[in-house]
Amino acid sequence: MAIIPLGPLDSMQAAGRLAGLPGFAFLDSAMGHVRQGRYSYIAADPAGFFEVRGGIAHWRGEALAEAPIPALRRFLATGRHAEGAGLPPFRGGAIGFLSYEAGRLFEVQPAFDNPPVPDMMFGLYDWLLAFDGVSDEAFLLTDLLPGALPDRADQIRALLARPAPAVVPPRLDWRADMSAGDFEAAVRRVIEAILAGDLFQANIAQGYSADWPAGADALALHAALRRANPGDFAALLRFPGLDVVSSSPERFLRVDGDRVETRPIKGTIARADDPAEDAARAARLAASVKDRAENVMIVDLLRNDLSRVCRPHTVEVPELCVIETYAGLHHMVSTVTGRLCEGGDALDAVAAGFPGGSITGAPKPEAMRLIGAIEGRPRGLYCGSIGWLGFDGAADLNIAIRTVTIAGGTAYFQVGGGITALSDPAAEYRETLTKAARILAATA
Repeated sequence: MAIIPLGPLDSMQAAGRLAGLPGFAFLDSAMGHVRQGRYSYIAADPAGFFEVRGGIAHWRGEALAEAPIPALRRFLATGRHAEGAGLPPFRGGAIGFLSYEAGRLFEVQPAFDNPPVPDMMFGLYDWLLAFDGVSDEAFLLTDLLPGALPDRADQIRALLARPAPAVVPPRLDWRADMSAGDFEAAVRRVIEAILAGDLFQANIAQGYSADWPAGADALALHAALRRANPGDFAALLRFPGLDVVSSSPERFLRVDGDRVETRPIKGTIARADDPAEDAARAARLAASVKDRAENVMIVDLLRNDLSRVCRPHTVEVPELCVIETYAGLHHMVSTVTGRLCEGGDALDAVAAGFPGGSITGAPKPEAMRLIGAIEGRPRGLYCGSIGWLGFDGAADLNIAIRTVTIAGGTAYFQVGGGITALSDPAAEYRETLTKAARILAATA
């Protein structure tokens, strides 16, 4: 195993030089927050892909006899992780995603035929570039899997020395799959179910799709969205059969040793160009009874999720209903933490909490059933998770919102919001337009 300091290196320029490699993965903390998104990572040319399709695990396309989670745990145990002071949290492992439909592995939900993406897809990588967004230093970690190529470091450094290609973002003609009236009717249906006592909250989404032009490059879309809507948990994946571009601001789950953290976003308001009006909008969100109730409800759900795998009396809420500001939005965010039970790992935490409560509802199984009945189609990557699983048992995964999937000549994304008994259907529809605005603007 080798840890090679590279000095200052721009992660986006490095991505441009390496994006043509097979299985390219870029976890892009584009905002550079010291606490939430300090590090970015690039890897490519994996030893193989671990996939789950229809509940069956596969490795390099071959079906496995084991159940998906034990099989993935076994593959993660084959790798090595770098050790040493000053290294980033991710020091070797798998990069990929769980789709929303992976929830069938953990919770009761409708099963749809022909989901658009695998339930789960992770590449296992024998090298990794890590970028420190605070110090601007970069590291190359190699020989992370048995049988790694002996000259891998020289190959990567040679590629990094090339000029980064110019990229031109595609212009996309997006089509919404719901009219305002359709979406508002869906909201009223959720409110009726809440008033009937079936559940307390559900997250309902509408979708957009567009033809993907021949020759268009997902790297260019990522660069455009990065400028328009940088996120702490952004990503670009170029996997077999699909590309994924995400500018998510939301963490689903972080595991570091026995410490686990989740940070649900519930509550959103558009920013204003005028500073005084912008501050007033943030204050209005902080004072919103509806948004605070929605956030606290999901915090309670996530406390319960983490309690299933954490030591008694260790689940805490160090931050409740804090306002965070992003390029076009203010969000209300809370933080829930815990200490895993002895012998527990990141996959135990994923199994306990997936899909994230902020994008399902409460109670989670009832909310997911209603979501399936109303939306009538699989969500795919939307409201799933993208991120890394370390060979050392650590992990960091986002909630895949503000996320575009490109497959079969079509690009698509979804936007939604949590519906409570206090929801106004027209306001909820407008909130989806606010969330879609940055993606639409980046491709106009």
